[in-house]
Amino acid sequence: MSPRALVEAFYLEVWNQADEDRAREILAESFRFRGSLGAERVGPDGFLAYMRDVHRALGDYRCIIDGLVTDGDRTAARMRFTGTHRAEFLGVAATGRQVTWAGAAFFRFERERIAELWVLGDLAELRRQLTT
Repeated sequence: MSPRALVEAFYLEVWNQADEDRAREILAESFRFRGSLGAERVGPDGFLAYMRDVHRALGDYRCIIDGLVTDGDRTAARMRFTGTHRAEFLGVAATGRQVTWAGAAFFRFERERIAELWVLGDLAELRRQLTT
């Protein structure tokens, strides 16, 4: 599977559909994940716990790929994230608000699997939407 196809599957199938089996297929056993919303997670199980927390707090959570650039074993994605704030998130009680924020994701691949991912999101904008 190409790096582009892996990134698309990661967002469209794993994140948007919460498909844990697909995550286990495309994430390396030693997968390292660092997201703006929390500490580093290691392995598919560590990532899946993070994903469940986000989906629990943000109903209809979606990741939208706005652009991808690939160079060898690395890919960068320009992203938008959206969901409905339905449970405590970033220390803010549920508001029922639809939130959308921008971000960037940086992937590294090994043996046709995602080995590392670092996501940087615009948390200032997200917090503004949750608290105003």
